[in-house]
Amino acid sequence: MRNPEAAVRGLGAGTLGLEALVLLLAIQPIRLVGGHFGGAAIAATVALAVAAVLLAGLMRRPWAWSAGTVLQGLLLLAGLLHWSLFGLGVIFALVWAYALHVRRVILG
Repeated sequence: MRNPEAAVRGLGAGTLGLEALVLLLAIQPIRLVGGHFGGAAIAATVALAVAAVLLAGLMRRPWAWSAGTVLQGLLLLAGLLHWSLFGLGVIFALVWAYALHVRRVILG
């Protein structure tokens, strides 16, 4: 591998970018079946998607990986507003854990 650090940054940025896209696509189903906390769930979803995009652009910073981990925790907490956000939180926490594992293997 020519530049392993860039490859790992690309993995992290791609993961966060995909997460942001999925969160934005989740707005419509949440809006339709949102229940009592529908508005708050949509606001949290938009905020998390924006944070994921910003972090994807900041993957050169060493603290961005920790911030990405915090983002996964916040998505799990957003599951208190709507069950589907908890489901997405579990899925993306597992994906993020795999990205951290790959980072650890490649960079040592």
